[in-house]
Amino acid sequence: MGTTEAAPATHAGPPGLRREVGFIGLIWASEGSIIGSGWLFGAQGALAAAGPAAIISWGIGGVAILILALVHAELGGMYPVSGGTARFPHYAFGGAAGASFGWFSWLQAATVAPIEVLAMITYGQHYSWANGWLKTQGGQHILTASGIAVAVGLMAVITAINFLSIRLLARTNSAATWWKVGIPLLTIFVFAVAQFHVGNFTAADGFNPYGAKGILSAVSSSGIIFALLGFEQADQLAGESANPKRDIPRAVIGSIVIGAIIYILLQVAFLAALPASQIQGTWATAAFNTLTGPFAQVATLISLGWLATVLYLDAVVSPAGTGLIYITGSSRVSYGLSRNGYVPSAFEATNRSGVPWVGLIAAFVVGCVCFLPFPSWRSLVGLITSASVLMYAGAPLSFGVFRRRLPNVDRPYRLPGGGWMSPLAFVVANFLILWSGWTTDWKLGIAILIGYVVLIANRVFRMNPVTPQLDLRAAQWLPAYLIGMGLVVYASDFGPLRHPWFPLWWDLAAVTVLSLAIYYWAMAVALPTEQIQRMVDQVVVPEQATLH
Repeated sequence: MGTTEAAPATHAGPPGLRREVGFIGLIWASEGSIIGSGWLFGAQGALAAAGPAAIISWGIGGVAILILALVHAELGGMYPVSGGTARFPHYAFGGAAGASFGWFSWLQAATVAPIEVLAMITYGQHYSWANGWLKTQGGQHILTASGIAVAVGLMAVITAINFLSIRLLARTNSAATWWKVGIPLLTIFVFAVAQFHVGNFTAADGFNPYGAKGILSAVSSSGIIFALLGFEQADQLAGESANPKRDIPRAVIGSIVIGAIIYILLQVAFLAALPASQIQGTWATAAFNTLTGPFAQVATLISLGWLATVLYLDAVVSPAGTGLIYITGSSRVSYGLSRNGYVPSAFEATNRSGVPWVGLIAAFVVGCVCFLPFPSWRSLVGLITSASVLMYAGAPLSFGVFRRRLPNVDRPYRLPGGGWMSPLAFVVANFLILWSGWTTDWKLGIAILIGYVVLIANRVFRMNPVTPQLDLRAAQWLPAYLIGMGLVVYASDFGPLRHPWFPLWWDLAAVTVLSLAIYYWAMAVALPTEQIQRMVDQVVVPEQATLH
């Protein structure tokens, strides 16, 4: 049952967001998020996890993310509001589900910037003056005290740039993204021409040394899904799009297609260019795993010093650009959460340039805190991947509800086969959570609990004049979903049990059954049409009126 308080039609806020971002700005916002530190380390991690069969892993990851992107494309065109991915579940299932998925979305966005900073510092080990920033511990390169200070300084710079107007920010990011896309393409071409050893595809312990489990686990755990994340940034900036109904679907779909093609080619080029000295023994233990700047150091090994120089420069530009846009996205997600009444109303405060500055400060603080428990690039990858996929899982559920409850709403982009694509996308999202493994997923569970403490405190202490209905009946499936997925992962071949209850392939069947049960349960108890439309009118329509 929901609470008795009703959300007011709207509440006042300073100047509001501005519709100044065109199609290029939107697609480059998404592409700039996709081509970040993932391209600098993804090929190395995937090769260690799956051997040359990592090429298959990238294909699986690309298809999985594209399925989720197609769902987001329709939703973003329907409701072009700032922080969209955090708000769709709110309209479909009310306060309890909306607050939960909103937290997942914010957690994902706020933790990407620190991992990009870690990437810059890791590649920076090429320079002697940066050697004191990292130390080797437990097989990973982690931050020292001085490294943490440098990381905080870099976070401050990225955050400061975000205080510019969204138009200047979009232009800055667009310029950086042309570079970020161009350098990987240049690397692919030069590596392929300079050194392409076909024999590398069957070297060491073979093409597919770790079987299906290696291929599947590499999708989530080695950085593949992390590398492909970011298409939703066009949705997050929908409230500032000049022509959202036309541009958002094109930007979402286009960015993931471009990104997936680039990453598959990078994996092939990296593998084929490796010298024989780097791939002795097994793929999991070969020398290339120790490289702190994989592509740049391989370029040096094959006598491409000029390219190595360019890549060390790119190791600053690409991660910085991705961190920049994710700080932007996190502040827009918190803005959207505040509009829905989940977090304090202070997060709606904007400066004279229309930038939600409180959200920027919050993202900066949380990002800096991440350097303490997660002081290395790889230590953060799994958490961000699982949080992102959990956030994405809310979109197929919302999509299914809107198709059933609001069949006649204008859809600038209508996903073909939406009736079966929607549950498929939900199943795929949960596959990715499974493949992340128990070691990562239990940490995500702790982060989820922290989020609930924050959301409850906001409500108890009335830090926002909007008191959304909890609509617990519409969210009754949510605890079963979160706990059920945790139990399946624990009992699966990706869990800690020596003799899992669900061995490989049976675990996929268990996730499929659970996912479909949760999906159709959620469809059955979702909010009625009239309430969904009223909630949309209360938030979307007034927000559209404040945009200029």
